[in-house]
Amino acid sequence: MDLFDLTGKVAVVTGGSRGLGREMVLAFAKAGADVVIASRKAEACEAVVAEVMATTSSRALAHPCHVGKWDDVEVLADAAYAEFGKVDILVNNAGMSPLYPSLGAITEALWDKVMDVNLKGPFRLSVLIGDRMSAGDGGAIINVSSVAGKRPTPVEVPYGAAKAGVENLTFSLSRALAPKVRVNCIAAGPFLTDIADAWDMELFEASARESIALQRGAEPGEIVGTALYLASDASSYLTGAVIPLDGNFR
Repeated sequence: MDLFDLTGKVAVVTGGSRGLGREMVLAFAKAGADVVIASRKAEACEAVVAEVMATTSSRALAHPCHVGKWDDVEVLADAAYAEFGKVDILVNNAGMSPLYPSLGAITEALWDKVMDVNLKGPFRLSVLIGDRMSAGDGGAIINVSSVAGKRPTPVEVPYGAAKAGVENLTFSLSRALAPKVRVNCIAAGPFLTDIADAWDMELFEASARESIALQRGAEPGEIVGTALYLASDASSYLTGAVIPLDGNFR
C-alpha cells in the first residue's frame, strides 16, 4: 500500500468542488496529500475544504478559478505554489458540455466556451505547473477525458472534439515534459454524478444494458482507484496513456 501513499504530496484538482473532482480531492487527502480545490464558485470550494479538514489531517486551499481564462489559471498556479511551495499532482478535471438544439444552432461563443474550458485551460495549466515540476522533483498530471473523445454522440460534438484534443495533448505533453513529469488521462464513461439528475434514468438503464459490458453507469467513487494509481508511485513507469474507465462502453 506504500505505493499509493501520497503523504507529503500536494495536489491541484480543477472542477474539484463536485462530482468526480470532489471524489478525487477527498481520496488524495485521505492518502496524505495536501489539496487545492479549484472551481468557479468560491462557496463550493470552501465546502470541500471544510470536508477535507473534518475527515483528514491534510491541509486544503480553496481557489475559485475559471479554467477557460488564461489569466485565471496563471493565478491558480501561483496561489498553489505560494501556499504549499510545490505541486506534485495536477488533475485537469473541469469540463462542460452545454446542450444545443441542432448543429446549426451552435454559436461561436458556445464553441469557444467549450474549447476554452475543456482544452485551452488544461493545456495552459499543465504547462505552467508542468514546467515547474520539471525544474523540481517531477510530478504527475492527470487529464480527465471522456468516451466522447472517440465516440461522441450528436449532442456532444464540440465537447467530443475538445476531449479528443485532451487525449492528443496527453501524449504530446508526456513527451514534452519527460522524463520527470508523467502525463496520463482517464477517459471516463457515464458516471452517476449530479449531472445524471437530468437524465431519463429508465432510458439510460435500458441503453446501458445494451451498450456497456458492466450494464450500468459508474458510481462517482469508482474514479478513485484509477486516480490514485495515476497520481502515485504505483504508476511510476506509465506515461502518455489514455485509460478507458467506461465499463467497456461501445
